Amino acid sequence: MPKIAFDGQKYLAEEGESVLDCLIRHDVSVNYSCRAGVCQSCMMMMKEGTPSEASQKGLKDALKAQNYFLMCSYVAEEDIVITRPGRDFQSMETDVLALDRLNADVLRVRLARPENYSYFPGQFLNLQNPDGVERSYSLASLPDDDDFLELHVRHISGGKVSGWIHSVLKVTNRVSISPATGDCFYTPGQPGQNLLLIGTGTGLAPLYGILRDALRQDHPGEIHLYHGSSTTEGLYLIDELKALDIAHSNVHYHPCVSQGDPPQGVTAGRADQKALEETGKLGGWRIYLCGREDMVKSARQKAFLAGASLKDIYADPFVPAVD
Repeated sequence: MPKIAFDGQKYLAEEGESVLDCLIRHDVSVNYSCRAGVCQSCMMMMKEGTPSEASQKGLKDALKAQNYFLMCSYVAEEDIVITRPGRDFQSMETDVLALDRLNADVLRVRLARPENYSYFPGQFLNLQNPDGVERSYSLASLPDDDDFLELHVRHISGGKVSGWIHSVLKVTNRVSISPATGDCFYTPGQPGQNLLLIGTGTGLAPLYGILRDALRQDHPGEIHLYHGSSTTEGLYLIDELKALDIAHSNVHYHPCVSQGDPPQGVTAGRADQKALEETGKLGGWRIYLCGREDMVKSARQKAFLAGASLKDIYADPFVPAVD
């Protein structure tokens, strides 16, 4: 009989028994509700083994790529190791390689990539200051091209981590980070699908990674990236994004500012509003929303009303920390 390893224990599964039924039979406390693969309450991550197609039915492609599955729909035929979502976090130490200013408020932080550090561009990691305070930062680097981890850190007034990064952190310092997590990243499988990327502020970091990852995988569909800031000074990576726009016929970069008179080539207005106005119907599109929580929430609802499937909307809202 196959063994199911979970939370440091191993449980024998009976023939034809789902993982969920096995754990329940052994009085293991796990989340579940419908037991029919609909509610997704019993979702777990498989660390060893391969989820079946049936056990991943209805999950987003980003979750499938990380070996998430539904326990109620999986019957083990081999020994497997599973873990709760988000529980497999152990911090690790790494070196600061470079600190470069992208604009007056945003610092690009490049860290040495620890050995066997796995991630998808657009996911995020937690970075810890010397006092043990953690904050989440999205990954703009590409694992197949870069030997570093790239973060974009905006200085927040009174921020315990961003303030330390901007004023104290030095190249060659060692910092503590977590493994990468999150489901806001590019997945292949629908190459002709148009992509709409909307970000504000350092919400550009995950989108910059997602955009370049899609291009690296030869995504032929149209890709529109709208980056918004209140002022022109808040925009960054303008030259790099314009270069991608010129080099790839399917890439369209739209910098937007919501205040003042923008220079030539920059659109006046909020990035989310302009994006939704100019793209119109979004049926069949894949949407990525990163940045201010209120923007992400509003744009998610409007994208759905414009025809986008909820399965095709990937969101990474930046929620202010409460100290």
